[in-house]
Amino acid sequence: MHTFGFPAEIDKIVEYCSAFHIPVIEDAAESLGSLYKGRHTGTFGLLGTFSFNGNKTVTCGGGGVIVTHDEELGKWARHITTTAKVPHEWEYWHDEVGYNYRCPNLNAALACGQLEQLELFIANKRETADRYADFFRNTGFVMVREQGDSFANYWLNSILLADRDERDAFLEATNRAGVMTRPAWTLMHLLPMFVHSPRTSLSHSEWIADRIVNIPSSVRV
Repeated sequence: MHTFGFPAEIDKIVEYCSAFHIPVIEDAAESLGSLYKGRHTGTFGLLGTFSFNGNKTVTCGGGGVIVTHDEELGKWARHITTTAKVPHEWEYWHDEVGYNYRCPNLNAALACGQLEQLELFIANKRETADRYADFFRNTGFVMVREQGDSFANYWLNSILLADRDERDAFLEATNRAGVMTRPAWTLMHLLPMFVHSPRTSLSHSEWIADRIVNIPSSVRV
C-alpha cells in the first residue's frame, strides 16, 4: 500500500515476493499519479487497484479500477465483477461466484473527465505541500515528505508530533478552531473483530499511529 500517496519501495517488495513465488497485488488506492523511479504506482505488481472514492484525488463518487499487464487475468477480473455472467443472446447463466461491481456509465464519464485534470490536481496539491513544508519548517513538527526516487501526489499531507499526548492536544486545538485535522485510521489489530487475528509485532505502526496527524489536503480552488 502506498500510504497517503507516498510510494513504497515497491520494486524491492516485488523482488522479495518473486523469490518466493508470491504474487503482488498493489494497493494504489491513494497514490493515483504518484511515481516510483519514474514509473506509475499500481503498475509494478500482478494487479494494481485505484480508488475513485469521494475523498480521493480523482473521484466519480465511489468505486475504482483494477489494472494489470496480464490480459487473461484482466478478462477474468472483468468477468467476476460483472456477476460472472456468460455472454449469450438471451440466456442468464453464471459459471462461478460473481459480484455486481460494475461502474455505471454516468460515474465512468465523470471519472474520465476528472482524469483529464489529474496533472493539474497533483501540481496544485504538491504546491500545497510545499507551502506546508515552509510553514512547519521551524515549528518542531516533522512533515512527511517524499523520499529518494519517489514522486508523491500528496493525497494527504501528514505531520508527526512528539507523542500521543501532543497529537491529541493538536487535534483538539485545531478542530476547535474549525480546522479539520484527523489521526490516521485505527490499526486493524486494535479493532475488536481482529484483535485475536495472527500478526507479528506492529511496534513501528503503533509508534507512527500515536504521532501522525493528517492536515487539510484538498485541491485548492
